[in-house]
Amino acid sequence: METTKSMLTKIIEKLHNAGYKLTPQREATIKIVLEKETEHMSAEEIYLAVKRRNSDIGLATVYRTLEILSDIKVVNKISFDDGLARYDLKQEGDKHFHHHLLCLKCGGIEEIFEDLLEDVEKDIEKRFDFQVKDHRLTFHGICKNCQ
Repeated sequence: METTKSMLTKIIEKLHNAGYKLTPQREATIKIVLEKETEHMSAEEIYLAVKRRNSDIGLATVYRTLEILSDIKVVNKISFDDGLARYDLKQEGDKHFHHHLLCLKCGGIEEIFEDLLEDVEKDIEKRFDFQVKDHRLTFHGICKNCQ
């Protein structure tokens, strides 16, 4: 598993390669995303976490930073049943978006990094003459703690 520091370095490099500067606000936002990568935070939650460390930041700046990170494929923007857009750190080397297990009782989200749909993709490509670029899969159910 990569260290937070090496992941930060790679993200900064992607920003520069895409023509963006690393502002202190962007760096603070990126650090929170890295530190809280398993939490699937909304922009507002990320903003509150950044604001605790750097009071000189606005919600719009966090939104813009997250949109940039989404555009350069550092994070995935996902929506669950609560209607909020949440941000999920894209794992290095992932061919596809990873899968999620969403608990309908506690709202907990668990990640599945194994690609469970390779055979389904091949079947879709063959049967429908459709080139699959990505997919998103969320299983809705009850986690082991809530059962």
